[in-house]
Parts: sequence; structure tokens; C-alpha cells
Amino acid sequence: MLKKLNQITNITIGSFVGVFIGCGINVFWDYKKHPDLYTMQSAPWYTSIFVYGIVMLIFVTVAIIAKLIIRKKMKKEIKPIDEYPQ
Repeated sequence: MLKKLNQITNITIGSFVGVFIGCGINVFWDYKKHPDLYTMQSAPWYTSIFVYGIVMLIFVTVAIIAKLIIRKKMKKEIKPIDEYPQ
């Protein structure tokens, strides 16, 4: 059960990073296609990439903390043979 949760956490981290990269590429391509639309804004064109990056970092940090907790529980489940009472 814990191995599946560990795999799900890995998939979640990879998904968040992939979505961030995809959104960044999409914003960059849109900026290259329509630079005049971005000059009308008061913020630079890459501001939305920063926002996506901050949100991604928050979610990845939570996922890494969950992964560390899962790893700690997995180590507790696997006890060496010497620790079993005789």
C-alpha cells in the first residue's frame, strides 16, 4: 500500500512539473506570436509564468513532504530479523 502511495506521489510531482513546463512554453509562444497584446499590460509577459512556478513549488513541496512521511513509514514496516522477539 505504501509503495503505491509512493508511486502516486512521484506521478503527482512529475505532473506538476510537466504542467508548469507546458504552461511556460505556451505563454512564451503566445508572447512571440502576439507581442503587442503583452505591451498593453502593466506587468511583464512572464509574470504568469512566475505565478505558475510559485503554485507548482507549493504543490511539489507538499508532495515531497508526503513522500518523506511515506518513506519513513516504509522503513518502520521493514524491520531487520534481529529486532524480532525470540
